[in-house]
Amino acid sequence: MSLERTLGGAERDFERFEPVVYGMSSAVAILSFEGPDRYSLVGGLGTRVTELAGALAEAGHSTDLFFVGDPTLSSLEERGPNLRYRRWCQWISAHHPANVYDGEAGKVNDLTASLPPFLLATLVAPAAQRGERVLVLAEEWQTAAATIALDRLLRTRGLRWAATILWNANNTYGFDDLDWPALRAAATITTVSKYMKFELALHGIEALVIPNGIPERLLAGPPAPLVHEWRRALDGRPLLVKVGRFDRDKRWMQAIDAVAELHAAGYGARLVVRGGRESYGEEVFDRARARGLRVGSVAASSAEPDELFARLAQSTDDVINLRAFLEPEMLYAMYAAADAVLANSGKEPFGLVGLEVMAAGGLAVCGATGEEYAEPFVNAIVCDTEDGRELAAYLRGATADAETSEAMRLAGRARAARSTWATVIEVLERKLPFIEETQRA
Repeated sequence: MSLERTLGGAERDFERFEPVVYGMSSAVAILSFEGPDRYSLVGGLGTRVTELAGALAEAGHSTDLFFVGDPTLSSLEERGPNLRYRRWCQWISAHHPANVYDGEAGKVNDLTASLPPFLLATLVAPAAQRGERVLVLAEEWQTAAATIALDRLLRTRGLRWAATILWNANNTYGFDDLDWPALRAAATITTVSKYMKFELALHGIEALVIPNGIPERLLAGPPAPLVHEWRRALDGRPLLVKVGRFDRDKRWMQAIDAVAELHAAGYGARLVVRGGRESYGEEVFDRARARGLRVGSVAASSAEPDELFARLAQSTDDVINLRAFLEPEMLYAMYAAADAVLANSGKEPFGLVGLEVMAAGGLAVCGATGEEYAEPFVNAIVCDTEDGRELAAYLRGATADAETSEAMRLAGRARAARSTWATVIEVLERKLPFIEETQRA
């Protein structure tokens, strides 16, 4: 039986009334390109949607997370009584095994064509029969066309009242190609920081700010034995850590220049790097060599931490390219063990890494854009420029003043405790009545 025949009679009944339903919906659909699979987890977006979905489910909301998933895994994975992972575009991903962004254009087209009818049939129409609304949270430019298509489909079926649709911008990627008038008509546009709010204003969009968060479990900190193993493996010199894609916006060159400045000043700091596969990484390492720093790499399986620690202990390099996938527990332990974690991006819409470092008990070094939680020399080090000398000066001060450094770590943990997903969901709940009013207009 066709979708139209299945829903047609019921939709005609729905058109007779539009119940006023305010507050948090019992059913939530999150639409995202990235997700929890290693295939899908490329940047902060995958972490964001995975943790947000889990927090919503824990709060009692029936939550479906749609993402471009690993083609070898089940298309539907039940993660508990309130949480389902729905892997999309798997037939395309099977021909593009590198990662979620391999074959991106075809996946965007497939998601746009196939996901709105599925949402209508499986979530929105059943909710409408109960007189309820579904909360749809769409993320980033890849879902914009699907968001517009969903809005049009629901209006055609007389069911637009049964969905509250938000489209969220985590970054400015893809902004130049979006149909802003259509997107603004289809959804309430949100973003993650005041910095991004002003970026959206340049496109004539007045966005609502709903910040990122962290899972409450991170506040317990990483296992102390793992933190000890990291410190033992890299003992004897100030330890700096930088994790992220090899991208110019991440200010990798500032990090390299700062390490070189520290060496020139007699501080034998070493930098442990966990980057991506981007070609810009070679430019970063070339810069390090040109500044007189020894560059090496350490590769090990994340399943064998003893092997990883042993190889790190044997390294005498100043810049260590860590070629190993780190499970969250290992990553957060590294953050806690380091003298500072360099999340010093020049353009950071939110900066989730900084909050994760704070929760782990580490000392976060941030840029000065979207990281509104970072208070300079109170709970973090904040760089205003891309000059390596600025970063080096602040790091010298932090390593020389253990008392102040520890005070910043403690203040960071306290700030992270006020930024859990439960707090973020409360912000969302308080804004929903206004959002629903505007979408009924």
